[in-house]
Amino acid sequence: MIPTRIFKRVSFAASSRTFLCIIVLVFGPLSHAQQHQATVRIAVASNFIKPMQQLIERFEQQNSYSVLASYSASGKLYAQIIHGAPFDIFLSADEVKPKMLIKANKTANEQSYTYALGRLILWSSDANFISNSPDILKQNTFNKLALANPKFAPYGQAAVEVLRNLSLLEQSKSKWVMGESISQTYQFVATGNADIGFIAFSQKPATGSYWLIPDTLYSPIKQNAVLLKRGEKNKAAQAFFTFLQSIEAKNIIQSHYYNVD
Repeated sequence: MIPTRIFKRVSFAASSRTFLCIIVLVFGPLSHAQQHQATVRIAVASNFIKPMQQLIERFEQQNSYSVLASYSASGKLYAQIIHGAPFDIFLSADEVKPKMLIKANKTANEQSYTYALGRLILWSSDANFISNSPDILKQNTFNKLALANPKFAPYGQAAVEVLRNLSLLEQSKSKWVMGESISQTYQFVATGNADIGFIAFSQKPATGSYWLIPDTLYSPIKQNAVLLKRGEKNKAAQAFFTFLQSIEAKNIIQSHYYNVD
């Protein structure tokens, strides 16, 4: 004979399973469209990883939506979007690619929003290598110089501009080590595969030495965002795009050494 206490537990478990089955039968699982509405998929320039992680955390705390972010060089993300990658929002490291997507009819509207103004530094993992000046470049006393591939990464384009304006472009070329993105460029310097490198100010760790490059030496790095066609009717995408323009979001972005309008 089954003890009374065990019998009651079995009965309760069976009742719970029955109740759950009734819920599924009546309401059914979430449809693909409903799942899409609850999630926003965002393509993000790799220089923006740290602030984006904080923005996602804050957004998800305040909303029932979830965010899936993919990080890479802006040029690679642009190519993926052009070829049909399922993104709802694109956060580029420049203003050119979002405008190109608008012209290609890949966006929900013709609006492109500048969410951050990037800042470029020359960084070394050695605390005594750079004295907050371009002297290390001019003296040519380094083995390897890392920069993001200017074909794909706006920060790489800015680095080339700096070298050109310092009349050091040809002199330094033989020492270049190019990363596919600004994140890989950072890794080259952090791991010692390059003595110095051009990275985003927001990537700078607490250690090492750096030169904060005057913005007169490179064109403004306007990082623009666009709502893509796939996100046009996605409530989660619309909510995040609105959040990105809020004072709260701007404060987070500024805390990571970006300027905002």
